[in-house]
Amino acid sequence: MKSALFIARKEVQYMLKAKETLLWVFIMPPIFFFFIGTITSGFGPRAERQDRLAVRQGADAGFLVDQLIHRLEERDYEIVEPETDEIFTTYNRRLSIPAAFTDSVLAGTPTTVALAYKEGGLTNDYDKVRVMRAVYTVLADMIVSGEMDHAPTPEGFARLNEMPRTLSIDVSAAGERTRPPTGYEQAIPGIMVMFTLLIMVTSGAIMLVIERRQGLLRRLASTPISRFNVVVGKWGGKLALAIVQIAFAMVIALLPPFNMVWGADWGMILVVMLAYAMMMAAIGLLLGTFARTDGQAAAIGVIASNVLAALGGCWWPVEILPPWMQTLQLFTPTGWAMDALHKLISFGAGPLSAIPHVVGMSIGAVILLAVSAKTFRFE
Repeated sequence: MKSALFIARKEVQYMLKAKETLLWVFIMPPIFFFFIGTITSGFGPRAERQDRLAVRQGADAGFLVDQLIHRLEERDYEIVEPETDEIFTTYNRRLSIPAAFTDSVLAGTPTTVALAYKEGGLTNDYDKVRVMRAVYTVLADMIVSGEMDHAPTPEGFARLNEMPRTLSIDVSAAGERTRPPTGYEQAIPGIMVMFTLLIMVTSGAIMLVIERRQGLLRRLASTPISRFNVVVGKWGGKLALAIVQIAFAMVIALLPPFNMVWGADWGMILVVMLAYAMMMAAIGLLLGTFARTDGQAAAIGVIASNVLAALGGCWWPVEILPPWMQTLQLFTPTGWAMDALHKLISFGAGPLSAIPHVVGMSIGAVILLAVSAKTFRFE
């Protein structure tokens, strides 16, 4: 086993010196996180995302604007206040508040706030409801202030906002979450799974073909190291590279703009990815054994990676696809990994839900490694 560890260490050191490996391990994953995550963020229900609302107030709008903004933020709006009209018109959702807003409302003068859109669609109705709720809540705040025998003031609203509510709604899940993950929640696990496969079946396999062509494996065969130790060492080096890639991806995903939340089951997520990496390293080793040229290894690796990524749900949540596609996913290694990750990260199914996936991928890794040991070619 000492020989296998020596080969594995040298293998991973050699691969990390290659510029192409560094590019695809450390540079490309964050770029794909951002690109795919930004595109797929529009797949989810709008009510689940905080929306940006630009607010432009006229001169001497008064303190009621602050209370209105407070109520809008309670409706999950991110409020921005552009400095100029030109910047204001660039936003998709815009709320215009007239001049002397507070004075007009307190005087009982009918006053209108204007909500405008750049985009059309049925979801605009939801925006109208949210803004109307905020406006009516401000009116209710004014009524409560009157019932408390004092005129509305900023201080009074502050006290009102801090008062405990005598009536509240207890919101809890009525069952398992059914909303498919979108945005970074889908893209980060998907790209992580895809790139682990891509690196293992391209770089891992191509390097083995090159070593065979250059006679390096022949020299290794002339040493007292057994075939089994050579195979395990090569597999271990590829596995170590996959672990480095996965660890880097999981850490970088915690940072802005991704702000990924791995959840309470992050330990089981690591176990799932380790089992997946073991299987992918074995697949890369097997491909490197059967491929005759590095071009052949690259072509098979790239095509297989893209097909398996698409079928396994790495590019989009498989939950939005027809049932037969969801069944097909479970016949692919990428599908096993993505199904386990979705259960752990997005659906809160708990660590036990991923045990079948871990066992299946571990058994697959052992079988593939045994086949590789039987078929491994030194020349």
